[in-house]
Amino acid sequence: MNRLKYLLKYLQQREVLLGLMIVLLIGLVGVRAPIFLGMSSLSNLLTDSTLLVMLAVTQMFVIITRGIDLSVASNLALSGMMSALLASKFPDLPLLLIVLVAMAIGLGLGLINGYLIGYLSLPPIVVTLGTMSVYRGLVFVLSGGAWVSSHQMPAAFIAFPLSQLLGITHLVWIAAIVVILMWYLARYTHFGRDLYAIGNQPTAANYIGIPTPRRLFWTYGLSGLMAGLCGYLWVARYAVAYTEIAYGFEFTVIAACVIGGINIAGGAGTVSGAVLGSLFLAVINNALPVVKISPFWQSALTGVVILTAVMINARSNKKGSRQILPLQLLQKNAIRSST
Repeated sequence: MNRLKYLLKYLQQREVLLGLMIVLLIGLVGVRAPIFLGMSSLSNLLTDSTLLVMLAVTQMFVIITRGIDLSVASNLALSGMMSALLASKFPDLPLLLIVLVAMAIGLGLGLINGYLIGYLSLPPIVVTLGTMSVYRGLVFVLSGGAWVSSHQMPAAFIAFPLSQLLGITHLVWIAAIVVILMWYLARYTHFGRDLYAIGNQPTAANYIGIPTPRRLFWTYGLSGLMAGLCGYLWVARYAVAYTEIAYGFEFTVIAACVIGGINIAGGAGTVSGAVLGSLFLAVINNALPVVKISPFWQSALTGVVILTAVMINARSNKKGSRQILPLQLLQKNAIRSST
């Protein structure tokens, strides 16, 4: 009897239900189109989800602080374009150096957001909406509106993301490492715990000495850093850089977080939820062409899923399921952070 109660309680967890929904959706699509269940198709599905997963797990940190980063896709585009231009102009540069430059650009752009939001206390949605337009405009200015095509990029630059190690693409390995690092950061570090405290009780967090401005500064920097890495991976994987790279992708990233149970009001969410939300969207995006459903339905279906997820989150909050950190725990976090 106790085992049954434990099982029922386990199955009621948001991440478990979402995981089961993903498996069910894959199975239903497989019944309609058996090719979807092939190893090649599932491998492509996993690879296609990697960039979304990496951006979603860092966007999660932003959202749990009651913020949002609308500039992430524009940051990705600018970092990716700069890495493509650098590789095309200096083809003999080591690949690692180009990747580090892309990450440094992304980090710098993210820290601009972090400074304006953390230290100047400007609204995140206003700041990142503005920088989204600025960064996207810089892509056009710095590239002159021109494309960087595959024949202009070094072969090693293009080949790296889809090259395989032990039968698994580098993209999947990188995404797995990122997820593990972000999970550790959220669960076992003072930085991660402080972000939950800021999102749950910002006034109390400030009162007991959590360095909110510094935490927000580096949270948006982390989001920018990941956008820079994904910028290189994006242009290298698709072997083209142009001014509208990842246009509108920031909304897909936020949608993945919302579907994964990250509370848009802050203070609640998990890395596993962000990953599962990303996989859910990836399954939908890959399944629609297979079952011959018009891509025009993709946005509508995604919107319905988002609205459903928001309603579920709101209902859970009314029931008191949102985790509110007690003041004593906040005090412990503050003491540990200061040491």
